[in-house]
This record gives sequence, C-alpha cells and structure tokens, in this order.
Amino acid sequence: MKQKKRARNDVKLNKLVVVLALFLFVIMIVRVLQLALSDEIDDVNLQALANQRTTKTDIIKAERGTIYTSDEEVVAQNVSSYKLIAYLSESRTTDPDDPQHVVDKEGTAEALAPILGISKEEILRYLSREGVYQTEFGTAGKGLTELTKEKIEALNLPGLDFEESFKRYYPKGDFMSYVLGYAKEDTITDEDGNEQTTMTGEMGIEKYYDSTLKGEDGYNTYQKDLQGYKIAGTKEVSKEAEDGKDIYLTINSSIQFFVEQALDTAEANYSYEWFTIMIADANTGAILAASSSPSFDPNVRDITNYLDLNVASPYEPGSTMKIFTYMAAMENGVYNGSETYHSGTYVTSDGTEIGDWNRAGWGDITFDRGFVLSSNVGVINLIDRHLNASILRSYYKKLGFGKKTGIELPNEATGKLNFKYETEIFNAGFGQGITTTPVQNIQALTSLTNKGVMLKPYIVDKIVDPDTGEVIYQGKREEVDTVASETTVNKMKDLMWETVNGAGNTGAGYRLDGYDLIGKTGTAQIADESGGGYLTGASDIISSFAGIYPKEDSKVIIYASVKRPAGGNQKVIWDAIKEIVVNISKYYGTEPSAEEVTELTSFTLGSYQNKTVDQSKSDLESKGMQVTVLGDGNKVIQQYPSKDETVTTGGKVFLITNATTLNVPDVSGLSSKQAEDVLKLLGMSVTLEGTGYVQGQSVTAGTAITEGMTITLNLAPKFNTESG
Repeated sequence: MKQKKRARNDVKLNKLVVVLALFLFVIMIVRVLQLALSDEIDDVNLQALANQRTTKTDIIKAERGTIYTSDEEVVAQNVSSYKLIAYLSESRTTDPDDPQHVVDKEGTAEALAPILGISKEEILRYLSREGVYQTEFGTAGKGLTELTKEKIEALNLPGLDFEESFKRYYPKGDFMSYVLGYAKEDTITDEDGNEQTTMTGEMGIEKYYDSTLKGEDGYNTYQKDLQGYKIAGTKEVSKEAEDGKDIYLTINSSIQFFVEQALDTAEANYSYEWFTIMIADANTGAILAASSSPSFDPNVRDITNYLDLNVASPYEPGSTMKIFTYMAAMENGVYNGSETYHSGTYVTSDGTEIGDWNRAGWGDITFDRGFVLSSNVGVINLIDRHLNASILRSYYKKLGFGKKTGIELPNEATGKLNFKYETEIFNAGFGQGITTTPVQNIQALTSLTNKGVMLKPYIVDKIVDPDTGEVIYQGKREEVDTVASETTVNKMKDLMWETVNGAGNTGAGYRLDGYDLIGKTGTAQIADESGGGYLTGASDIISSFAGIYPKEDSKVIIYASVKRPAGGNQKVIWDAIKEIVVNISKYYGTEPSAEEVTELTSFTLGSYQNKTVDQSKSDLESKGMQVTVLGDGNKVIQQYPSKDETVTTGGKVFLITNATTLNVPDVSGLSSKQAEDVLKLLGMSVTLEGTGYVQGQSVTAGTAITEGMTITLNLAPKFNTESG
C-alpha cells in the first residue's frame, strides 16, 4: 500500500514539473515574440540600443578662430597639443617583426621618464595595467608640445602613439588681456571612455564671440567591432567640421603697446589699487587701446579681478562730468561764460555745505574761470540758476549715460543716474553720487571731435571666414545722435584747452609744451559703504582724466582713471598720460618741432633786484619761467626764489616791485615752504594747516596787504586736485 501511495505522489510531482516547464517555455516564447515584434521594451528602444553598442562616432574638431589686432598682429591662436598613448594589447600586433604594442615595458619607461618629467616607476605603473587595450600617462602625458612629441618619436619605441588636439595660446602674454579674455579647455569622457576636449570663451572677446570663434564640430559615424575598429563594408556617415571665424579687432598694436608700457612704468614706480586707460579713434569711435593694471597673462590666468574696469565696473567719475554739465547749459541756451558767482562754499537749502577743492575760493569769478579751476560751487550755481534735475538727467541720457553703449565686450554695465533731491542734483553735476564707465565717457566725448555728433564705440574691425577669406562682418563708424551744436563744441574745447595749458589751472600737470592736448581732470571721493558718506583719507580718491589730442584735427580720445593713488599723488596719472601722448604724436607724425617744445632744464637764477619789471619779466619768460609781478611799480626790489638758487624751467618766480600798495598773491599749488617764504617777504604772518601743497588760502588773492595781516594756508599732500 505504501508503495502505491508513493508512486501516485511521484506521478503528481512529475506532472507539476512538466506543467511548470511548459509554463516557463510559453513565457519564453511570448518574450521572444515580444522582443521580435516590439520597437521598445521597458521604455528602451532596442534598435537604438543595438546601434549604440555597435556604432561609434568620432568627433571631428572644428578649429577655433584666430584673433588679430587691426594691424594683423596675432593675439590669440590655436597651437597643436598632443596626448601620449601606449597600446598594451598584443592583439594589435599581426607581424612580430613590426610590433604595434609596447614590447619592452622596462626599456620604454626608462626612455620616457626624462622626457615626461616623471619617474620610471610611475610610467611602469601605467604600462603594467592588466586587461586594458591602451593606457595614458596622466597629466604628464597631456598637453605635449610639438618639440616633445618629436623627441618621443625619435626614440622609435613600438606601441606609442599621439592624439592631436589644440590649446589656446596668447603669444603676447599680458597684453590687452581684459579685451581678449581667455578660452578654457574642458575634457568630457564619452560612453566608450574616450576623452573629448571642448574650448569655451570665459572672458572678453573670447566670451562675447564664443560661438563665432568656436565654429561647429563635424563627426564620422561607423559600425565597430569588439575591439572598437571599423567593420569593413558597413555604412559610414560623415559631416565635415566648420572652423571658427577669425576676428580682427580695432586695437592698434602700437598704441596698445604705448598704454601697456605706461601702465608697467606706473606699476613699478607708484602704489595704487587699480589704474585703467582707454583710447579711441576720435573720428570713428573705434577703440585703439584698452588696458588695466593690475592685469593678467591669459596663458597663466593669474587673475585677481574678473571684471573689465573699462566696461563692467562703473564708478563715480568726479569732475570730468563737468564737461557734460556745462554742455547741458550751453545746449539749453542758458550759459553765459562771463556770468559771475562767489566761489569757495555753497550752503544748500537743507544746510549742507558743499565746497570747492580750494575752500577759501577765488572770490567772485566767471563760470568760464570756474570750469578751468574745477569749481564745484560754479557747477552748483549753474544748476541752481539755469538747470534742474530733469534737464540734467535728460541730457546725460542723451549722451548715453545710464545705459549700455553696445560695445562688443561681455558684462557691460549701465551705471546709474539716481539723483532727485537738491544736494543729489548738485553732486551729480560734478560727478558724485552717479556712476559711469570709461567706455560711456569715451562715447560722450566723441561729440567733441565730430562737430556735436556722438559716435558708438566699437572694438571689432571685421570678422573673416578663414577658408574663403570672405568678410562676413565689417565694423564701421556709427552715428548715435547729434547731441551738441558746433558752437557748444568749440566753446568746450576752448575751456578744456585752458584747463590743461593755462598757468596754475587744475590740468597743469598734463601740460606738454608744443603738444595741443586738451582735457578735464576729475577727483572723486570714494563712498564709505559701511558708514555712509565718503571716505576722507588722502588716498581715498579716484583720479580721472578725459582728454583729446590734438585739439584741432583730433586723432584720439583718452579716458584714464586711477583708484587710491598713495597719498593722493597725481603724478602717477600725469606721467602715464604725457608719456602716451608723446608716443602717439610720434606715431601719427604730429609731434611738435624743436622750436615749439620748451625743454625742461635746470639753471641758476640770477639777480633781478633794481632791474626794471619789464626787462626782468621778459628775461625770465624767455627762460620758460612763470612770472608773477606783485605791485604796479616799475622796478624790482625783491624776488623769490632768490639769486643763485637752482630752478627748473616752467617753475614760478615772484617779483616784488617798488609799489606803494601790494596785493596778496595766489599761492595755490606751491609747497608750504615756497608759499610761506613768498608771503613773509611781503610782511605777512602765515599759519599752516595740514602738510604738503597749498590748496586754499584764507585771504583772497588780489586783496591789498595791510600791516600785520595774517593768512592761513590749507595744505594737502596732493597738488592741483579738485574734490568732485
């Protein structure tokens, strides 16, 4: 009985096994049919998956375009770069007499070590990898130059190969770096483990025109075998690469060099936070040079500031803005250069006192005189009497302030024109409380060199297809708007000439005898971001210069600024601009003749005591000295400096005459010792406040000197600078 029962159980079990087997077989058949008849399984496209596993696509890299200056100097280009590969798989070798893989690993490592600059042991670790078809050598084997490649090839070692790529190279190094920017290489690994290098512009022209320079990669798609080789006779799909376009900038390499050289000299001799210079063609608006200090080498990317100060970092311009405030009054028909006001200080309706850089002022002076002396109070009176916030803002906007110029550089800033209340409006008139960029100032200044027509600044001369030579874009002079009459232009240029070339005016530091440079200075206080108001240290300023050279038949427009020059020293910007102007004059052939240039020489001063005033004055002026005659007498009774002192041409000499009444001289700009000596000769008692050079005096020049008269001199470390 037990055996029969066991047999029945075995039969049942066998039937169950058969049923289960049949069930699994049916499932398999269904799955096979599903795989055969369906395009997708579990949201996976089977055909695409198969193709992906058997298809390989090689990228054909487009070559990035070259960047040139206007005179065809190469400033950014591609150079070949190589990656070293070692084939380890013996399957590559079909002829033992012609091995295609690394045969002698020990000898290969020993030969490569001194060339790659790594140890033999490290190379052996790469060559001893198991189960791999090929190997690389880390960073030591990448970015190899043509020379290094040739050294390795000369070894005639089997199994070594190279992959060529390109890297961006800037042959002039630290040269107009913020204009160029740089392109950065990134490495991407595909599904087959192959590395692909892409190059992307990150700053400057490289970023702004990245897609134009980059071009479009091509490709070659084919069927591959298990080793990754192309299967003969299979379909192949290819698309040729389209190389990037070449860009020619408006930058003139010679003028750019003048700027770079001046900034290098400044950096070596002076201390400051930054210094930036931009120069434009006066007749087209093309940017001829642009640079900043500190700068960087795009090959090294030793960058401390990623913003281009000429376009992307607005700041308060200070008194260069007075050019455009005066133009606003002229264009609105309300300017009278002979109209007078009382200089020194001005108290607003809310009790705020705003002063000239010379707080004592110059007495009652004209608006014309106020411009060349850079009088803040003059601007305030001009606005208060004849302008308002709406007129001023409207004219500033017409000149392009408060919006982008559209220059072909990334991250261009708009600046701000936020002024509403009385004090804010007055401050805006002399460039405080508003922000602008150098390129905006360049744009506005083009109106003074084009009879009132404002031009758009541009920095790309042309874009060229390197394969065909076709010019696909041509930069050109572009008129934005007519913003001033010729009458306004001529008047402003006269005032700017007087500012630089008139004796003792605020632009005297830029004067070059025989060079017809005109301009306007600016000294803006730096805002105190923590406590409000403005910082008061001697160095807490941004000094600027807006210039045109020459006055007539102008060639260039210059805008320069230096932030925090040590001690407020203005020589840093004076020296740079004068050096650049002299070099530019030689380049354009506009340098003055020897007769027009007064060479600075030192000589020993003679005695003029008891000589006639006319004779003494004539003799001193023939030697290039600035002569101030005190009193209306006809004979010299005293002089300063005294006889036998060494003086330099261009310096000041005071002649005291045998007059009954003598007047207080203007001693602004003199050192404390010079001013004190002169005033004591006149019998005055002198009190000094501060140290350095005279910036203000308590008794107005021209006041009759009385017995026992006391005068207080306000001193500061900087010479002839204006606040605002």
